[in-house]
Amino acid sequence: MADAIQWLRSLVFIIQMYVMLGIIGLLGMPFAMINRKYAFVAIRLYCNWVRWTASWMVGLKSEIRGEVPTDGVIVAAKHQSFFDILLISSAVPRLRFIMKKELRWAPIIGQYAIWTDTIPVDRGKRGQAIKSMVRAVKTGTKEPSQLVIFPQGTRVAAGAKKPYKIGTAVLYEQTDQAVVPAATNVGVFWRRHGIMRRPGLAVVEFLPRIEQGLSTEAFMKRVEHDVETASDALMAEAGLQVEHHEND
Repeated sequence: MADAIQWLRSLVFIIQMYVMLGIIGLLGMPFAMINRKYAFVAIRLYCNWVRWTASWMVGLKSEIRGEVPTDGVIVAAKHQSFFDILLISSAVPRLRFIMKKELRWAPIIGQYAIWTDTIPVDRGKRGQAIKSMVRAVKTGTKEPSQLVIFPQGTRVAAGAKKPYKIGTAVLYEQTDQAVVPAATNVGVFWRRHGIMRRPGLAVVEFLPRIEQGLSTEAFMKRVEHDVETASDALMAEAGLQVEHHEND
């Protein structure tokens, strides 16, 4: 009975979440067309709305830990569900994402992606995707921004294992920017698929930055170690006994 009630609460929460995406997104568009800074305002407003409603509608509270980057850096983030994107977006001031190119055509999200200089890539063409990422970063906005990339390339269920891809290391080497690893445990409460949202404390933690100077191999080992170790600790804090297995 308790699960059935939580499921219904989750369904209502999800419905209002997408309704508010349309309302806030559409209301923010005229302002964003005048000045792109209002696109970031609308994004943060929406993300904080979802965080607030999640806290009382389904009992899912959220927290940002660590030093939030505000300068020009690459954020290498663990990605477990849509909620970690919202937490990161609610915190960093000038976010940019690397996303699959199909999302450019998504209503509202696609337009805001353009305003925030999000970089679309074709995940099916790995070599071309990496080159286009580097080119877009170098020729993008001159304002200090926080480029968010998911080193594993996709959502990975809490406790599952998936290899880290080379794209983050290429950006690290060719853009001369520091990398801020980010860990999370949101997948314990908000899974990749399904309606159920579990109560608890979802966390995104920004970790100590990785400065320039490491080799590709050393960087890959460092970023994976930092992100996975911290994410495992956060998931254990949330009550998940982490036993890695291959992600399906």
